[in-house]
Amino acid sequence: MSQILKRPVSPAPQDYVLWYRNYDSPPIRALVEMALGKTPEYGRFTLLRSEELSQGRALKELATGNSPLLDIANVATSEERETYLLSIPIPVDGGLLGFRVCVVLPRNLPLFEGIRTLEELQASAIRIGQGTHWPDTSVLRANDIPVITHARYEILYGMLRNQRFECFARGVSEVLFDLEIESDPNLVIEPHLLLAYPMPNYLFVSPNDQQTAHRLELGLDRAIQDGSFGRYLRTYYGQAVQVLGLDTRSVIVLDNPYLTDESRTIGRHTLDNLQRRLEVLSR
Repeated sequence: MSQILKRPVSPAPQDYVLWYRNYDSPPIRALVEMALGKTPEYGRFTLLRSEELSQGRALKELATGNSPLLDIANVATSEERETYLLSIPIPVDGGLLGFRVCVVLPRNLPLFEGIRTLEELQASAIRIGQGTHWPDTSVLRANDIPVITHARYEILYGMLRNQRFECFARGVSEVLFDLEIESDPNLVIEPHLLLAYPMPNYLFVSPNDQQTAHRLELGLDRAIQDGSFGRYLRTYYGQAVQVLGLDTRSVIVLDNPYLTDESRTIGRHTLDNLQRRLEVLSR
């Protein structure tokens, strides 16, 4: 009797809801699509934009474990976040989020002249704007730097224009995309300072969503192995390294006491290899 061979059943197509801030960011959206695309054994996928949730609300939705509003978010890590969410511990921007420059009003540029050390920054009374729920806020305050906050990222640029603070510290990996969206000639990047602290930037999923976590981590591992992750970093962040002149800036290193041991090691490795990382990305 002849045997009837059954064709393997393909996995059902899967929708993934990505936090809107990440979906609207060309490099983060491209990275998530790359990771999902390198894992065809999990099935076809569609990446969807979430509702416009604040970062704090987005992470709360993820933490519930069954929210229809969100499946994936890319944010800076902290020890607290790694206790109630599943992280994929690969810095999505090569560790550049912890390298920060100041977006300022042109008339405030003289306030930054001559500042080269943490002590000088502390003495200047320059206030830094950050998101209420961003781990950076706690890091800056732990280093005795005044911080003004708001829960919504979009509001912070308006607060900068209204001089509620003098510096909106933005990651090297995001600031050029920010200013392209804002399209405001009255916002400029301060040219001399670079704040640097260990701040790995991970993809996070709900604590019980092991399948999505495995798919993303496998996809990123494959991208690293086949070289496409390196090409991704150069494509999206190489220009920023050159345009911002990072290799000529005064680096002010801050301590970050809010990381797990694993993330602290990853973040410290990034800081220790800053010069080599800049050279690779600028090729």
